Order: sequence, then structure tokens, then C-alpha cells
Amino acid sequence: MKTDVVVIGSSAAGMVVASTGKRVHPEKDFTVVTKQLKTMIPCGIPYIFGSVETSNNNILPAEKVFEQAGVNIIHDEITKIDRKNKTCELKSGDKLEYDKLVIATGSLPYKPAWLEGLDKKNVFFIEKDKIYLDDMQNQLKDCKNIVTIGAGFIGVEMSDELTKNGKNVTLIEKLPNILGLAFDKEISEKAEVILKERGINLLTGMSVKEIIGTDSVEGVKLDNGDIIKADAIIVSMGYRPNVELAKNADLPLNDNGFIRVDEYMRTSDTDIFAIGDCAEKRDFVTRKPNPVMLASTACAEARTAGMNLFKLSVIKTFSGTISIFSTAIGNTGFGVAGLTETLARNEGFDIITGYAEGIDRHPGALKDSHKQCCKLIVGKESGVILGGEVCGGLSTGELVNTIGIIIQNRMNINSLFTAQIGTHPLLTASPAGYPLLKAAENALIKWRK
Repeated sequence: MKTDVVVIGSSAAGMVVASTGKRVHPEKDFTVVTKQLKTMIPCGIPYIFGSVETSNNNILPAEKVFEQAGVNIIHDEITKIDRKNKTCELKSGDKLEYDKLVIATGSLPYKPAWLEGLDKKNVFFIEKDKIYLDDMQNQLKDCKNIVTIGAGFIGVEMSDELTKNGKNVTLIEKLPNILGLAFDKEISEKAEVILKERGINLLTGMSVKEIIGTDSVEGVKLDNGDIIKADAIIVSMGYRPNVELAKNADLPLNDNGFIRVDEYMRTSDTDIFAIGDCAEKRDFVTRKPNPVMLASTACAEARTAGMNLFKLSVIKTFSGTISIFSTAIGNTGFGVAGLTETLARNEGFDIITGYAEGIDRHPGALKDSHKQCCKLIVGKESGVILGGEVCGGLSTGELVNTIGIIIQNRMNINSLFTAQIGTHPLLTASPAGYPLLKAAENALIKWRK
């Protein structure tokens, strides 16, 4: 079978590159190959175990998007890429001939070889496969005491959802603070207070040495010798790029194991693109390789690739990931974009910071108002904003997106401080005390000294 473009994978990156590419190149034939009969919304997976109750309520509408866009879909698995003959071999035995190929194979949960006991019953990983997740949810019904290993975003969200569902959860993190790779200490500590208030037993600065039990899980042994009893273990220690197909096709990988790409998302083979979790990222500010895995970044890469498949545009490039993360614990949101103070100082940047606290509605007596804090990281010489962190109500998600746009457009602190904003009592903080602008003011005073 001959098709103009083959896309491997139907998650966020695959869905967006196929639909974008078809809109930009309507005369071309696009075919998506995916193993998944139903594609999960990756960021929504933790909420299957609490808020949304079932994986059926967490389905990415990929098939509907493909149908509306005029994109073909094949439910099969590509087992080999033959670059010389520009074909893909399918598990079914069929072959697909392509003009352009997009690899969007995503990532797989990290399963550390050094951690003993991973093969025991009731040890679970945060897979992106619906069948696995349904079985995991069924098995967890009879489990009361659960240990989560790893307090990144997924580990925190999983622990909170399981607690809401009546489980006794212990969350273990080897770093001094939860979410420690994303936030500075003062923001992480706010999240820790809320998690503890919500009933999670939090252990930081500790590592799991071994998962104990015979055939089934009985608990974990910590590096200090303590034993935490448990009926089930959730291993949430990050993800690794799924690059076997690319590796076997002799496409170069970087030192972190991601597929090397340029700013158009092309691999070393200019007819093959790579996007999403499997593709190399560079930090927008430092330009260094960045192992971030975000659906928002994947979609930005997918739009870039889709527009550049057959004709390159110098204004349609991906210039690096800003690493915009956000989450919510209860009705408190946490968000970060760009560099934290810790990372900026570790990279050698000469910086100042701005910080402000306020209320995200006005007047503060409104029943859904929430305390909001904002921190900005600013280059000391240029005044250019390098990063920002927000803690507040559920409006945090959109506010941190705004900071991401500020970083991407290289705004300086003076431009932000004098920016015009729209406000409304039920929707935003007061124009006289808008935390983002007050943080800019705080930084501006330091910058002018």
C-alpha cells in the first residue's frame, strides 16, 4: 500500500501532526498506524482512579479527529522501518510505502533494574494502555494500603486520586521536596502541606531499596531499613523515550536516548520526522538538551512538523521547550514555566527574582476566591523574564500559560509591568493588586538598583 505520509502513533503528537498536515497539504494522503483501539488522554490517566472513575471517560477523540480531517487509520503495529526502500513493515505482514514518515511513538514507564521486586503481583506502572489500566483499576479495588514511589506530577496526582477513593496512601520521594525537579522549595512546600492535609502520608528525602513479599506485594523496605506495609505499589519514576523502531532504523539518538531532530523536527533522514516524547528537546532559554515530556510541547512540535513536511518555512520552527507544567491538588493549582530560580542559578545566570501574593478574585470575600502567589525569574542585566511559578486557584493553569507566552516572546520586566490587562471581580485578581504585575513590580525595583 502506498501513502504520502505515514504517522506512527495516535496520541496527542500523532493526532495533531496528522490533522495539521492534512489541512496544510489537503492533496496528500495521510495514514496513521496505531496499536491502540482507544487512545488514552495521557495527562488524564491519574484521574481514572478517582475523579472520572473509568478509562472510558478519558478517551482522546483521535478517531473522530482523523475521520473529520480525512486521515486514514490502521490498527496495527509497525515492526520495522526500511529507510532505503521507504517502507514500513506491519505486524500483520503488510507493508506501507511512504514519501514522508513521522515517528510519534511516545514514551514508556521507567522500570529501574536496580529495584528488586518489580515482578511481584500488585506492582503497577502508569502505562498509557487502556487494557492495562482497566486491569490495574480492577486489581486496586481490593487494595487498601498503597505505596507510591516517586513524587513527580503523575505520582502526586495518582496519590491524591487514590486517597480521594478511600485508599491509605504513602508517597515516597528521594528528593528533599515533592515536585522538586519542577518547582523551587517555597512552592513545593506549599504543595506538601496540602497533600498532608488531604490525608497522604508523605516521606521525602528517602529511597525505596526493595519491594518485599513472596509472590504478591507485602510492602517496601527503605534505604534506612524501615518497612512500610502495603497491598500494592505504584511505581511512578518517570518515563523513557520509546525509540526502538528509530534505533533499529539507524536514526541517531542523543546522549539521553531521544531521537535527534532539527528545528523543523526532521531526523538525520530528511524524509523522517520525530515528535513528542520520543524526540529530542532543547531548552528554550539554555539551549541545552532537555528530557521534558509534555503533551503541550508534543502538540507544538506536531504543528511545526505538519506545516513543514513537504516545504520548509523559516518562520514555522520549534525553537525549544519552555517546559510549562501545571497541576492541581484539590482546588489549589500549581504551575511553572521556563527556568526556576534553582535551575537558573545552577546554569550560571545572573538573576533577580520578583515575588508577590494576592487574591485571584476581587473582592476576596467571594466564596471561590483563592490566595495566589507568583514568582518571576529575571535576567539581571537584560531584564528579560526567564521563568515563573504560580500557586493559587484553578486559574493558575491559564496564568502560567500567560507566563509561557511572555517567556517565548522574550518580554522584559518593564514591558510586563506596564502591560494592559483585563479584569473582572468573578474572573481575575484586582487590577490594583494583580499578583503577576505585583511580582513584576517587585523585580523591577531590584532591577533598577
